[in-house]
Amino acid sequence: MLKNVHILRGYHPFLFFLLSLLFFTNCSKNGQNSNNIPNVSVSFVINPNSTEYNRLNTVNGWEMLTGGYKGVLVFRKSMDEFVAFERACPYDWQNSNARINVDTSGITAYCPSCKSKFILIDGTPYQGPSHYSLKQYTASYDGSLLYIYN
Repeated sequence: MLKNVHILRGYHPFLFFLLSLLFFTNCSKNGQNSNNIPNVSVSFVINPNSTEYNRLNTVNGWEMLTGGYKGVLVFRKSMDEFVAFERACPYDWQNSNARINVDTSGITAYCPSCKSKFILIDGTPYQGPSHYSLKQYTASYDGSLLYIYN
């Protein structure tokens, strides 16, 4: 038994290298995924109940805002809860046409480039090549103002 432990010690650097390689390698198109979407500073405040953001006045309402890498999509989950997502598609974020849009149902979003579809409640992909959820920003609502930041 001790001989086997001694033999494994010699393979320790090789095993560590293989495990590290597996851990840091992603299986996505051209190695691109939502973790590679450039981090840009996002920090703004809106009043989601104002006429300026008319679609956010109701549950399941949404608005596209300027900010983030390719824009920010805000979705109202309930009267007191919002989510905010980066509009860059997590599958092919470098493609200029890969910008998330809301479909006609108003509760799902899609990428016109790769055809991936996402649930707006949490950004989970449910169709298409993307296996990554939409990149999410923090959305904190105090009952009057909505703070969106990273």
